Amino acid sequence: MGIENLTPAEGSTHSRKRVGRGQGSGTGKTAARGQKGQKSRSGYKRKRNFEGGQQPLAKRMPKIGFHSKTVKPYVINVEKIKAVAELAEITMESIRGVHKVANSVAKIKLVGANAKDLASKIKDENVTTTGN
Repeated sequence: MGIENLTPAEGSTHSRKRVGRGQGSGTGKTAARGQKGQKSRSGYKRKRNFEGGQQPLAKRMPKIGFHSKTVKPYVINVEKIKAVAELAEITMESIRGVHKVANSVAKIKLVGANAKDLASKIKDENVTTTGN
């Protein structure tokens, strides 16, 4: 069976209505547009999803599903969590060893008065300090 052999199901399609083809056709003269008004004129266009001045459905529904693409770092204050400052090498794994950090955390920022002194100990690109 090829695509050239496909046909629509019986009764699922209708032939289009040919309007404006003389009085005898039943759709002559006004071409099934009615007598007067904006819709009977040529060039009439209705705005997409216009609901007669009522607030459109797309605007009435709540807006959900936004995910920010910027990765916000997990902030650790080294003055409050002294175990991070006492590490010999600071990496994501070593911080997870001394402080509870979720696996979903991709970046860590160290803040505090003496966080800049730890910059030489950092061996991971995903860990930064305030001055870095």
